[in-house]
Amino acid sequence: MPRQGLIIVATLATAYVASHFFRSANVTIGLDLMRDLHIGPEALGALTGAFFFGFSAMQIPCGFFFDRYGPRLTVFGMLILATIGGTIFALAPDWPTLLAGRAMMGAGFGVMLIGSMVVISRWFPPDRFSTLSSMVLSIGLIGNLLATTPLAWAAEAVGWRTVFGGVVAFTAVAAVAVYLVVRDAPPGHPFLARKTESPREMLRGLAEVIRNPRLPCILALNFCNYACSFTVQGLWGGPFLREVHGLTKVQSGNVLLAAVIAYQIGMLVFGPLDRVLDTRKWIALTGTLIIAAILGILGLWGGVWGHPPMWIAIGAIVGIGFVSASSTMIMSHGRAIFPDRLIGRGMATINTSVMLGVACMQTLSGIIVGAFEPLANGARSELAYSTLFMFMAVVLVVAVGIYSRSEDIRPSDELKARAGR
Repeated sequence: MPRQGLIIVATLATAYVASHFFRSANVTIGLDLMRDLHIGPEALGALTGAFFFGFSAMQIPCGFFFDRYGPRLTVFGMLILATIGGTIFALAPDWPTLLAGRAMMGAGFGVMLIGSMVVISRWFPPDRFSTLSSMVLSIGLIGNLLATTPLAWAAEAVGWRTVFGGVVAFTAVAAVAVYLVVRDAPPGHPFLARKTESPREMLRGLAEVIRNPRLPCILALNFCNYACSFTVQGLWGGPFLREVHGLTKVQSGNVLLAAVIAYQIGMLVFGPLDRVLDTRKWIALTGTLIIAAILGILGLWGGVWGHPPMWIAIGAIVGIGFVSASSTMIMSHGRAIFPDRLIGRGMATINTSVMLGVACMQTLSGIIVGAFEPLANGARSELAYSTLFMFMAVVLVVAVGIYSRSEDIRPSDELKARAGR
C-alpha cells in the first residue's frame, strides 16, 4: 500500500471522528435535551433525524463535486459548513435554532465517508476497498466512543454545550488538515488528466448511475440496514436502558460504549471477510438477518414474553453493535457496480439512501415511541420500545427479501477483470 495514500486516508478518517460524535451524541444526552428544551420524543426524533436529512440532501451535489473538483476541496469546504453548523448548535437558545444547526452539521459531514471511499478507490486496488473502508469507519467510531460514557461524564461536569464547543474546534482543525494533506489521486491516475465534464455531461452521468439495473436492490437494503441499527445505537438505546431497566446516564453510557467497541471489533472481523469468503452479498444478507432476529427478540420479550432480564437487553444492544459492521459489505457491493468515472456520483447516490433511511427511521421512531402515553414518572413504557424494535425487525426482513434478488460481485472477479485490462 502506498505510504502517502495511507496518510491521506488516515487524515480523512481522523476528521470523520467529529461526524460520528455529533450523529451519536443524542443517544447519551437525549433525555437531557428533552428536559432542557421542554420537548417530547417526537421533537427529539426530528432533531436527531435532522442531521441525516441534511446529510442525505448533500450526497448527490457532493457526488458532482467529487467528480468535478475532487475530494480534497469538496471535503475541506463542507467541513467549514459543519463547523458553522456545530457553532450554531452549541449556542442555540431554542429547539428551532438547534434543529437548523444540526441540519447544517449533517450537510457538512455528509461528504466524509464517500470522500474517503473515493480516495481509497483511486489510491488502492479493488480488493483492499473493504479493508480500508472498515479502517476509516473504525477510526471514525472513536467519535461514537466519545459520545458515550465520556460525554456523559463531561456533560455532568461542564454541560453538553461546552463539550460540543470543543468538538467544533476539533472540526475546524480537521478541515485545515484535510486541505494540507489530502490529494485526490496518485500521480499518473486518469482522474488527474481528466477532461472536465460540462454540467450537461455530469447530469448524464448521474442518469447513468440511477439507470444501473443493479442499483435498486442494493439501495433497498442500504436504506434500511444502518437506519435500524443506528436508531438503537444512536437514539433510543440509551433511553431504553434508562427508562425500562433503570440504568443511570453513566451506566447506560457504559453499555453504549461497549456496543461501539463491539462495532469496532466487528469492523476488523468483517472488513477483510469478503476476500476470505469471496462474497459480499451473502455477508451483508446474513448480518442483516441477525440484526433483525435480535430486534425481534427484544420486541417479543418486551411486548409478549414479559420483562426481559437486564443482561438480555445489554447483550442485544452490544450484539447489534458488533453485527452492524456487516453493513460495510453493502457499500462495497455498491461501489463495485460503478466505473471509476462515476464513482463519486455512484457512491453518493448509494449513501443518500443510507442517510435518508436513517433520517426517516429516526423521525418515525419518535412518532412510534411518542404514540404511547408516558408513565406517571414521565418515562415511556416498555411496550413503546418493544413496538419500535419489532417494527424495525419487520422492516429489515422485507429489505433482505428485496436485496436477495441482487447479483453478487466477487472480489476475485474484480481482480481478474483488472488483470485483463
